[in-house]
Amino acid sequence: MAKQLAVGDRAPLFRLATDQGDEISSAALRGKSYVLYFYPKDDTSGCTKEAIAFSENASKFKALGFTVVGISKDSTQSHEKFRRKYGLKVRLGSDPEKKMAEDYGVWVEKKLYGRAYMGMDRATFLIDDKGVVRQIWRKVKVPGHAEAVLEAAKAL
Repeated sequence: MAKQLAVGDRAPLFRLATDQGDEISSAALRGKSYVLYFYPKDDTSGCTKEAIAFSENASKFKALGFTVVGISKDSTQSHEKFRRKYGLKVRLGSDPEKKMAEDYGVWVEKKLYGRAYMGMDRATFLIDDKGVVRQIWRKVKVPGHAEAVLEAAKAL
């Protein structure tokens, strides 16, 4: 089990294919601030609400110099369909091998009806332009979350 990521740690390096047919990486974001939000599955109730909330605030994040990336283990094709269906304005990264999820400590054991299984924890990481984790939200509750992340971004 990897060490749990903490505020003040360097953000783990990553490279992911996106819904837009390109890649996004920590190297490409060097010198920029960004928000990574991990979510369980495209086109499910909570994940859709979260993606729409981040999309509604996308221009505000951009004005602050932040890139917002949503990440799940869904395929880039699934992400593209999800983005088109809801008119999403954030990039979606595909992590099918769950490497990035493991690096960020969000691939966790979950329980449903007493059955244990591995799944993506809903979590968000605010990373500054030096690549340092400045804030972490775990076990995210969707209502008001994108706005809370935006407020934290304004404070950086």
